[in-house]
Amino acid sequence: MLFNTFGQTVELGWDFYLPVIMFVGLIAAAVPVWAAIGASAITMLVMSGDLPLSAVGESLFTGIDAFALTAVPLFILTGDVLVRTGLSRKFLDVAEALTRFAKGGFGSATVLVCGMFAAISGSDAAGAAAVGRMTIDRLVESGYPRPYASALVAAGACTGILIPPSIAYIIIGLVLGISASTLFLAAVIPGLAILLAILITNIIVNRIYGYEGGGNVTMSEYFANLGTSLKSGWYAFIVPGIIFYGIFSGRLTPTEAGATAVVVTIIMGFVLGTLKLADFPPMLITSAKVNGIILPIIAFSAPLAEALAIMGVPQGFVTSVTSLTDEPWLLILMMIGILIAAGCVMETTPNIVILAPILKPLADNIGMNEIQFSIMMITALGVGFITPPLGLNLFVVAGITGESILKIAARAVPFVLCMLIVVLMIAYIPAISTTLLPDIYK
Repeated sequence: MLFNTFGQTVELGWDFYLPVIMFVGLIAAAVPVWAAIGASAITMLVMSGDLPLSAVGESLFTGIDAFALTAVPLFILTGDVLVRTGLSRKFLDVAEALTRFAKGGFGSATVLVCGMFAAISGSDAAGAAAVGRMTIDRLVESGYPRPYASALVAAGACTGILIPPSIAYIIIGLVLGISASTLFLAAVIPGLAILLAILITNIIVNRIYGYEGGGNVTMSEYFANLGTSLKSGWYAFIVPGIIFYGIFSGRLTPTEAGATAVVVTIIMGFVLGTLKLADFPPMLITSAKVNGIILPIIAFSAPLAEALAIMGVPQGFVTSVTSLTDEPWLLILMMIGILIAAGCVMETTPNIVILAPILKPLADNIGMNEIQFSIMMITALGVGFITPPLGLNLFVVAGITGESILKIAARAVPFVLCMLIVVLMIAYIPAISTTLLPDIYK
């Protein structure tokens, strides 16, 4: 294939196609993603000769030598501590009290608590597991079919990478050289838009099928119940308060906010008597395991990104795509299609580190703000958490409930559609992701 890159023709041969085929084959064979990326990157470097292999080791370490990455295990650990101390159940109590007046109230409460948990852990799978164990059985008792209850939790947990602080925004910020704090601020409105879309979709579905009744409470009963819930669980909101205030006020970096949240949550656990020293080894192991999946992917993606850049693939991709059409709206639609397709077959982290450097030049070419592009990319990839064949959240809730993944996926279709609507809004309305930013970023 010939790429016309800045007036020069770049021909891609087997030094590009063979590593790509190798990567696809290794992923299909269930080889860990980091190993597939590493093998493909090294093969590309050897065949092309563009970068000496002696530089690979340096690239591996420089790729993860970033202070911002320290925030990843800290937010994961904070979420785990919240679950073990029972503080996450306080979120559910408050969410249930807030939605008690409405028909389908507990379904709405489930979505809200997913958003609350997302505002602390930054992880979809962790949110799906934590909230699913607390709510799915109660949703079924309330009248929801188990596959739909599972789909509701899986969809609500998608907010884990969309509502700040999000691990995905830390990673894309690292890859594209954008401040994580800036991305967190930009993601507030889009994240809440996704949460609201899922909430409204559940209300509509519930009204159509009549899954859950409720809503028969007087105003005095409603506020009395809400007051009781807030009185017994207000302290649980100290943790997200620290994270949001610290980051958005500029007093704390995301890493410092994560560290502070961990310390405060642990102290609260000891004060409440719900946390013991014996709980620390499993919590630390869980955080290390998740971090151990993310960091090798980022590390091995560094030499791959360098090889692709030297070969002119990102710029060549822009030239090839824009030769088909120069309509910005159509190019945006193509990018969204690529991201959603990629999200269906691969996890968010490798998608970010592989596709962000390739697609960003295309976004730059059509004048899309880099912040808007980042928010659009993460939101589009977030749809993949509830779409087969990967659908990580589907697998998590299926493991909790024993339901068929395909049955859950079928019930998740309305949520996929509502999320796609929000993705399109983010892509075509820049103000959604830039309104809260200083003028310098607009």
